[in-house]
Amino acid sequence: MSRIVVVGGVAAGMSAASQAKRRQPEAEVVVLERGPYVSYAACGMPYNIEDPARAMDDLVVLTPADVRERDIDLRLRHRALAVDPSRGTVTVQDLGGGGTVDLAYDALVLATGAAPILPPIPGLDQPGIFLLRELTDGQALKRHLAETRPARAVIVGAGYIGMEMAEALRRRGVAVTILEKMEQVVPGFDPVIASLVVDALQRHGVTVDTGVTVESVEEGDDAGDARLTVRTDRGLVPTDMVLVSVGVRPRVELARSAGVALGETGAIAVDEEMHTSVPGVFAAGDCAEARHIVSGRPVWIPLGTTANKQGKVAGANAAGAAERFPGVAGTAAFRVFDLEVGRTGLSPTEAARVGLEAVAAVSRQPSHAHSVPGASPITTILSVDRKTGRLLGAEMAGVGVVAKRIDVLATALYAGLTVEALAELDLSYAPPFAPVYDPVLIAAAVAQKRLHAVRRQEAAASGRAAR
Repeated sequence: MSRIVVVGGVAAGMSAASQAKRRQPEAEVVVLERGPYVSYAACGMPYNIEDPARAMDDLVVLTPADVRERDIDLRLRHRALAVDPSRGTVTVQDLGGGGTVDLAYDALVLATGAAPILPPIPGLDQPGIFLLRELTDGQALKRHLAETRPARAVIVGAGYIGMEMAEALRRRGVAVTILEKMEQVVPGFDPVIASLVVDALQRHGVTVDTGVTVESVEEGDDAGDARLTVRTDRGLVPTDMVLVSVGVRPRVELARSAGVALGETGAIAVDEEMHTSVPGVFAAGDCAEARHIVSGRPVWIPLGTTANKQGKVAGANAAGAAERFPGVAGTAAFRVFDLEVGRTGLSPTEAARVGLEAVAAVSRQPSHAHSVPGASPITTILSVDRKTGRLLGAEMAGVGVVAKRIDVLATALYAGLTVEALAELDLSYAPPFAPVYDPVLIAAAVAQKRLHAVRRQEAAASGRAAR
């Protein structure tokens, strides 16, 4: 009987283990999870924290009993210390005091995930400082809110988690200040979209300070009315708690020490079947790269959707199948108060990095027909290949249905549609849901006009140069 060992649980790890067991029921499938939980909806933590009446355990998807009922050997509080591919073993430490053993494997799946980045800021080791990556982090933060009732919070970092937690804390009655080192919130988005996010934050009482450097976190001010003080290059910010949310990095230490090759992004290099450079070793989820379907290049975009899909492929192939993971478009969405924001594919800047010439087109259209009150503008930015007219990427923001419209544009990327073809899609219409011409269709038409204008300008410039 073969043994398939999965290092790490949650999205990729449990998808891999479950799929391996389905494909090869007679195999012994072992999951090594260093934490106390093996399967939970991490992305739901901000929304759970928002509601003081909900238990954090509501986010648990599979209990240990659920997993073991599937005949999977789950070992919680077990850490993989080393992998020896030549012997086919994993050295495992029982964190509950049971010692260390070498566990043999026939196939190994690395689903070690990503770790939150803790910047080298003095004072982050004191009470009142929080990260939000694992369920235990969410439990600690929610318990702090209940027990200390903070009046003020500082969020260091203005990415997706920072945005969602700003809303959650404001709904708990906490005054929120966001400090972001970059010049805009949600770095990576177009400044037009970022400005809409700032407007939404400020409308709901969030203070936003960008281009600011946090130098230290110290004990409260002399007046004693703040538990902590955040020192920045612009002055002092009194607060009662600090959430550090500056990003994550792939957990690759175990893979690196085993001789598994890392890719250009710093995550584990894998092929379409999720094989690593070491025979018999697979990788999936936030520790692994993926191929971008637009650029064809390896990327590292840690998202739960990708982790689940990669885990499924890795588990199937560890059990002897030959499944393939097609790649990612980097499709993502988040909500900040009443504003929905989403993106997919490449921005013009990202396109330029991979040798593509992109034309950007901005449009603003109402979320639904004017005959139904309450329509609001949706801003769309499309990136289009200058030579072929192929859609390269999109960003959207608005007080309306944005996430599902981004899904339409992601589908167009997978199909390789041009903006001309995109403008001809037969999308649904009803006054409560959309205008006769959906914002997606208008955005495509605007992009067509923009592309034609750029080409005319280039042709004119070429003609003048020839004369």
